[in-house]
Amino acid sequence: MKKNVGSLDRTLRIIVGLVLVAMVFVGPQTPWGWLGLILIGTALVSFCPAYRLLGINSCRAS
Repeated sequence: MKKNVGSLDRTLRIIVGLVLVAMVFVGPQTPWGWLGLILIGTALVSFCPAYRLLGINSCRAS
């Protein structure tokens, strides 16, 4: 897997992912909040399968 998620993108994914997961416990408690785990996971491995399918690359060093 070649990295395709840059540092700014990773930071935003982690922040949005944490907010979505927190909403499961504190907010409206809908299953949609668990989508935050996908964002956090893709940020941790610096690879997004959707980016690969769409030909997007936000990582400078690739």
